[in-house]
Amino acid sequence: MPSALRLMPARRRLLRLGAGLLLAGATLGAPAASWAAGQPAKAEASSPEQLRLAEHLKRVGMIFYGAWWCSHCQHQKALFGSPAQERLPYVECDKEESGRERCNAAQVRAYPSWDFKGERREGVLSLEELKQWSGYRSSPGAGGSR
Repeated sequence: MPSALRLMPARRRLLRLGAGLLLAGATLGAPAASWAAGQPAKAEASSPEQLRLAEHLKRVGMIFYGAWWCSHCQHQKALFGSPAQERLPYVECDKEESGRERCNAAQVRAYPSWDFKGERREGVLSLEELKQWSGYRSSPGAGGSR
């Protein structure tokens, strides 16, 4: 391969990942037009419990790493509804250089990724998994999560 066409190893991995997603016909959680514009699909309204959980996750120092184009990240956010998803301790890894640098420094290799107290979990986590892992306690008389 001519030297002008050689790619750095990390860039090659990203290209392979992108090609794999295109070939696999990855499904998107948002309609194609909104996805292409970087806009998530409209989320359902958040319950009081979802709002409390999002605030709790931020308060205890949990971090949610994702990317605007990641359908699994959109699904993770949708589990919280709106406006709770805007209150999540979310770090966008692929819109601006500062986010890319932060995610590279944290060695994020998959989306979504969650970090808490030195432990990382990758993939979509249910609200129950997040509650258990973070030590969340429902308020007395509060309804369960969706």
